Amino acid sequence: IAVMGGEQAAKVMEIITSAKLRRMGMNPDPEAMGQMGKSIKDRLDAESTALYATARLWDDGIIDPRDSRRVLAIALATCREAAARRLVTNSFGVARM
Repeated sequence: IAVMGGEQAAKVMEIITSAKLRRMGMNPDPEAMGQMGKSIKDRLDAESTALYATARLWDDGIIDPRDSRRVLAIALATCREAAARRLVTNSFGVARM
């Protein structure tokens, strides 16, 4: 899960870092910029997968595509029954199973 791809992020960081170095009166090293870009791209590509995000509990889990109709049916049934249910406050947090 990422706002942009690894390649785009690497290019943006290269532009920002180059501008910063120029403001400091230094010349950007093309080889160092290339290594930095490759490092950022590799890291973002690896860390922006759905499995990476869900393993860190950044979302509510992944629904197996084969189960999507069943999960949707459960969600719709829950919504339909909402008016007939009485809410009871709980004193504990929600546990992810």
